[in-house]
Amino acid sequence: MSRRRALRLGGLAALPAIAAPTALTGCGTVAGTAGDGTLRVAQPSDPTTLDPHKQGDMFSMNVLINIFDALTTRDAHGRLAARLATSWEPRSRTVWRFRLREGVRFHNGEEFDADAVKFSIERILDPKTRSPIVELRYVTSVRVVDRHTVDVHTTLHDPILPAKLSLFGGVIVPPKYLADVGDAAFARRPVGTGPFTFESFRRDRELRLRANRRHFHGSPGADRLVFRALPNPASALAALQSDEVDLVTGLTPDAARQLSGYAGVELENHQGVRTAYLNLDTTSGPLRDRRVRQALNHAIDVPLLIKAVLDGKAREVPAMLPHGVVGFDRSIEPFRRSVRTARRLLAEAGHPHGLTTTLTASNDDAQVAEAISGLLDRAGIRARVELLDPGTFSARLTSDNRHALGPVYLAASTVWTLDGASMVQSNVRHDRRQSRWVSKEADRLVDAEELSMDPEDRQRAFTALQRLIKREAPFVPLYQQDIILARTTRVRWTPVVNGSLAMESAEVRT
Repeated sequence: MSRRRALRLGGLAALPAIAAPTALTGCGTVAGTAGDGTLRVAQPSDPTTLDPHKQGDMFSMNVLINIFDALTTRDAHGRLAARLATSWEPRSRTVWRFRLREGVRFHNGEEFDADAVKFSIERILDPKTRSPIVELRYVTSVRVVDRHTVDVHTTLHDPILPAKLSLFGGVIVPPKYLADVGDAAFARRPVGTGPFTFESFRRDRELRLRANRRHFHGSPGADRLVFRALPNPASALAALQSDEVDLVTGLTPDAARQLSGYAGVELENHQGVRTAYLNLDTTSGPLRDRRVRQALNHAIDVPLLIKAVLDGKAREVPAMLPHGVVGFDRSIEPFRRSVRTARRLLAEAGHPHGLTTTLTASNDDAQVAEAISGLLDRAGIRARVELLDPGTFSARLTSDNRHALGPVYLAASTVWTLDGASMVQSNVRHDRRQSRWVSKEADRLVDAEELSMDPEDRQRAFTALQRLIKREAPFVPLYQQDIILARTTRVRWTPVVNGSLAMESAEVRT
């Protein structure tokens, strides 16, 4: 099936294409020009705050991971690696010990030590901080063993705690500086240990950082790093063409397609782990019947969706866990795509003439949602698409009302820990915030993979959980999308598979 036909199925043929970048003007200017060692990066949004403990989104983290260091990190191959912590080990079921790097100082000269780690983690846990970071749910306290060793205490064994400390929950802040200036001033002028130091931030204009030549990993490749928020893909691509930015991130396949063939602009796509899926409300209506849920899985031709709408820049996910994360089992096959099978299952479930439902999605995912609706329609499932602005969608997704997004909604997870637990932690176990599935077996398997100290036991639990998800079909797993970049020839950079914009390894030709 051609892309045009697939888009027509979803009612997309009439959507306007992104305007050609060369036709756009008025993007403004950004500090730094080719030749002065400044790396200028565009992403769709500014950070919500520069206080790393009071944010929980990747757009904010993309900036902050350049100012701050976390206890652990991901290397170029996606493997967990040392950062501010040089090693770690479980001392008991409820204690992880971290040994810390010596000789590190914050940008203001304050020393990094065990007290800074204790302060930072317990600041996240303090209800007064009102941190949205949820990964440290099992952590109770941090005990200083000596100047460069800490023990992190948990209520239950957390087998992936070191991975959870590679971004959000592992960011370390300077205790003395925070005590001196207070939270508000700290958010205006953040101080970390990272490869870049803060210079200035003009919201909706630019955020400027300067290379930290004393960083323990050595000096970064760029003298300065400038982030610019360009939510409109056409404007971002126009800025790239007019030499106002060097690198455009956060591109959708359709936006990238518009730039293909332009001189001086190179497109790249790298394997990513951000995973899209449909969450089905199994607690009410027709979706209580497993056969109806299975019908949706058979009806949505994911390979066609990837080819026609995502320009091939994604990979099918068989049972929620993406390729490349801990717990993935390559022996599990995705559903066989068959409209005939979907119609038969609907008839067996008492819907011989099909059924009507609602598919809710963010405006950012409009094309995918409309295409899914068109594919479902072929099987007699009439899914009316309801689009929400991203802020409203996110607020409903994280609210206590599990029905706020209707019977079917399109969502995605970044899976930034590269562990399957991050993919299923919020929407499988029946008592979790986004779960709309009640299964004692699923609960047992989630507990097993979350709490086991034995990697083989965890894998067995993950395998059984994926098989259960395929059989009971509480979701429609879709795809993991590639990381798509557009850049000029003066910059070279390879992203980590988790998608974070850690730019210290970028090379800038001056």
